[in-house]
Amino acid sequence: MAKKYIDIMDTTFRDGFQSVFGGRVLMNDFFPAVQAAKEAGINHFEFGGGARFQSLFFYLQENAFDMMDKFREIVGPDANLQTLARGINTVMLDTGSRELIDLHAKLFAKHGTTTIRNFDALNDVQNLEYSAQCIKNHGLKHEAVVTLMDLPPNCTGAHDVPFYEKTLRNILDSGLPFDSICFKDASGTSSPNKVFETIKMARKLLGESTHIRLHTHETAGVSVACYLAALEAGADGIDLAASPVSGGTSQPDILTMLHATKGMNYDLGGLEINKILKYEEVLADCLKDYFLPPEATQVSPLIPFSPMPGGALTANTQMMRDNGTLNKFPEVIKAMQEVVEKGGFGTSVTPVSQFYWQQAYANVMFGPWKQIAPGYGRMVLGYFGKTPVEPDKEIIELAAQKLKLEPTSQNPLDIADADPKKRIDVWKQRLEIEGIETSEENIFIAAACDEKGIAYLKGNGPLNVRKNCTNEVKETKQKGENKMANGNYTVVVDGQRFNVSVFEGDVQNIQVAQPVQQVAQPVVQTPAPVQTAPVAAAKPVYNGTEVPAAVNGNVWKILVKEGDRVEKDQQIMILEAMKMEIDILAPVSGTISKILTEPSKAVEEGQVLAVIA
Repeated sequence: MAKKYIDIMDTTFRDGFQSVFGGRVLMNDFFPAVQAAKEAGINHFEFGGGARFQSLFFYLQENAFDMMDKFREIVGPDANLQTLARGINTVMLDTGSRELIDLHAKLFAKHGTTTIRNFDALNDVQNLEYSAQCIKNHGLKHEAVVTLMDLPPNCTGAHDVPFYEKTLRNILDSGLPFDSICFKDASGTSSPNKVFETIKMARKLLGESTHIRLHTHETAGVSVACYLAALEAGADGIDLAASPVSGGTSQPDILTMLHATKGMNYDLGGLEINKILKYEEVLADCLKDYFLPPEATQVSPLIPFSPMPGGALTANTQMMRDNGTLNKFPEVIKAMQEVVEKGGFGTSVTPVSQFYWQQAYANVMFGPWKQIAPGYGRMVLGYFGKTPVEPDKEIIELAAQKLKLEPTSQNPLDIADADPKKRIDVWKQRLEIEGIETSEENIFIAAACDEKGIAYLKGNGPLNVRKNCTNEVKETKQKGENKMANGNYTVVVDGQRFNVSVFEGDVQNIQVAQPVQQVAQPVVQTPAPVQTAPVAAAKPVYNGTEVPAAVNGNVWKILVKEGDRVEKDQQIMILEAMKMEIDILAPVSGTISKILTEPSKAVEEGQVLAVIA
């Protein structure tokens, strides 16, 4: 009897990079591994979309569409190249208008995509219908998704087999077109038994002809058991990654699953161990200079209680490193449980996972429920669709008060269509004002990435890549060049990590910060020794009440000017930290005598931003 063929999608170059490096891997560094994967016999790749769209513009100063084109050139015309889309969010963190959702499908079809995996974090099928039709209208395959996770202990009302059956029946009843069904567990928290019963239910409901697959992460330590359970229940495909971006926060390793299925009646994509070993050797060499966050390689026993997706976990810890708050990570993870319980049990996957994280972070940094993260608040108020269960009533009232919004049951697409910032013609006009070519790609980049997209298109965005070096800064460009790309790097000198900011492309002219957890940033000229104990400048003394920064972050908006009269608790500034807005309020009534910062400037916790006389 022939073994059952199981389709393997290699997630290395999308979810693997996102789960381990926060998406920050330069295309020319990993393209040799794509060629090696092709030679190993892999012909189904996840190659873009999700957070690996915005991260290229935010951190790498690379064009995601160019990357997709070059990827297609390497693997050839017959490979199944898949991207990830968030329903009405597509590859944005906010709801897109109908015309932007259609443009997403059009451009991804143009730039080499075969299949789009399409999910809604709330399992609100209404949020999948329009995007599904756009995907099919542009000639792409549509993989509809039911999103999974386990609830925190003693919680009920969603995320059991009957809930997933109801969601699947809603998909079928809606009539939205699909070519396959994926059950996606971004946090890896579903138990093997629940996976088995869910896939068995789906197979019975969908029949034998529908392609069913499971996607999970190793973060909670049960991914291999879940994949085996899914295969036993009748799944046709699973997602795997290649070392060194497998396991931990990512998908199980291809070699691990080949080993786990030895002697079983499954053919995993026709893949051969020796060829995969060679591919993984090439990939390891491609990534050898990249800083591998320790949390990316670990299984966390806390994750089943406070579900955090692998793809978001390292992105958030990298931001915490940048903000100097990584020591708060265990507290934030612990605080997520209450945030999930009171938020209506949306699946912990982007963007909802980011909403959970931001609210948990705010609860840790400012006190429980003292601030409402905008995304979390809008979610509980209904602006992203219907949550699986009704959010906590007190939190709904608090969100309405803090955000000055009323709860809504309006279709999120109608809300987005009414927002002028989500219209193609508005972004076209903005590009014209900035002197930027008004191609459809540039319009979508600007709409999806907002001001950071504009900065990229103008060539003003920062490069932020973390690479390891020993005793010297390693170069990111071709050998023989005495140049580095502008940006921030993590450097290891004598076993100690330092943040390095490179500017003007000259290896001899770099700004070296103190070890990652410290604040001071002395400037040295290499190869002079790195200073480790600079003399602290005397703290200025101001006449009046100082207004300090609540957290490390960047100044987003200054709402007052010197000489303005303000009242106690009046909002005077907004910081951006961890992708959330932090209100800075006047601690007393008075007159703004000094403003000591400016928009887009990085600030540290406790730094004086303004003085009120």
